[in-house]
Amino acid sequence: MTVLSVNLNKVALIRNSRDTSIPDVVEAAKTCIEAGCSGITVHPRPDQRHIRVDDVYRLAEFLSDYPEIEFNIEGNPEAGPEPNGYPGFLALIEAVKPAQCTLVPDDPRQLTSDHGWDIQRDAAKLTGYAQQLHNWGSRVSVFLDADPAQLQQAPMTGIDRIELYTGPYAAAASRDQGNAAIKPFAETAQLAAALGIGVNAGHDLNLDNLAAFKQGIPNLLEVSIGHALVTDALWMGLDRAVKRYLQCLE
Repeated sequence: MTVLSVNLNKVALIRNSRDTSIPDVVEAAKTCIEAGCSGITVHPRPDQRHIRVDDVYRLAEFLSDYPEIEFNIEGNPEAGPEPNGYPGFLALIEAVKPAQCTLVPDDPRQLTSDHGWDIQRDAAKLTGYAQQLHNWGSRVSVFLDADPAQLQQAPMTGIDRIELYTGPYAAAASRDQGNAAIKPFAETAQLAAALGIGVNAGHDLNLDNLAAFKQGIPNLLEVSIGHALVTDALWMGLDRAVKRYLQCLE
């Protein structure tokens, strides 16, 4: 079974375009949960350009009443404190202790995440992060390109899951080349499973490409989707959009 975690960054981005509290990310989370999603994802960046630190705290408090719903916080563990009130990524994780923490090697100046970790190069660093996050009670996932070679040292780091960066697959699928592009993702996922590492996926997955991706990755545990889902919600409503994505995962 593959579960859906809804990324609320773009809901917060719409709110931040005005000096207002709407749309409210907590109300959005409630709607998504009532529609059947299994998780809520946020990626609080140091510039707080969408999800803000207070959003993270409010969501954590709200989700404490929904123990069956996974709270997944994404971010770069090397991001430190900022004058705008951002406490640093690891300090935020320590305070909130989400069910899952997804480590992403993004630069603060990036528009969005566009590559995974180099586990071969950063194995020692990731091992330290995994140990600390496990001490705080969080499952550890790392953002990863579709490359089986990157998994050679993964077991020794102690990570629990990988999240496949699906941007290249989505780009290929938009050119009707998804069937060919899925091969490295399937190979990476199969090796991860053989090594005892769970497989998540995310980035640019949408209603046009999600079902085929799910079919090609039978051991897929979770997808995190935000941009496309929130865009679809503008036309069909958030409740219906969540349900449509769940149908793709059936």
